[in-house]
Amino acid sequence: MRADLHMHSHFSPDSEVSPEAMAKRCADVGLDYVAVTDHNTIEGSLAVREIAPFKVIIGEEVASASGEITGLFLKETIPAGLTALQTVERIKDQGGLVSIPHPFDRFRSHVIETDALHEILPYIDIVEGFNSRNNLARDDRKAQEFARTHGFITSGVTDAHTTMEIGRTYVEMPEFDGSPEDFLRALAEGRIVGRRMSPLVHVLTTLTKIKKRIRGRRH
Repeated sequence: MRADLHMHSHFSPDSEVSPEAMAKRCADVGLDYVAVTDHNTIEGSLAVREIAPFKVIIGEEVASASGEITGLFLKETIPAGLTALQTVERIKDQGGLVSIPHPFDRFRSHVIETDALHEILPYIDIVEGFNSRNNLARDDRKAQEFARTHGFITSGVTDAHTTMEIGRTYVEMPEFDGSPEDFLRALAEGRIVGRRMSPLVHVLTTLTKIKKRIRGRRH
């Protein structure tokens, strides 16, 4: 089974991928499980789940006051701007899993702050050990070392904001029964298959964000 646990649809301000285009591309590249993790909303997950021929995990990449935290297996949107501790508590209140996205990517402005990361250690389930959008392999290696030190499970993700990114990275893992607990068991047995994207994808993301802001001002 192939799973990608971090990607964005047009419900994120920096992506223009429609749910239909995402569902088609994921199916074309043979993904079996996908977590759609739009910024500060679960709307994209719900939209893709309605039409996808594969399983969709409801997710959200939440902008806490101390940096980004991903919730998986969510039932409701978690608001942005809460403290890191409040954010992970909201995720756990929904029976969800806490994943830390790109924790040591030195080129991103929204990685979780070190103090906040250590404050929420007891709540963390997953650490992204490979993110296709991380420019430097050593940043991924640092995440893997962090996960090993603290006994966390690692994932490999595309963090896709465009359809061309989907399929470049995934985790090969056993089937699971649909529950968060069994998902963690299967992910722990998984193998990351990862290919890094060109740094130019970040330029595309920035241009998309600017374009959508301009459109918003016109309406």
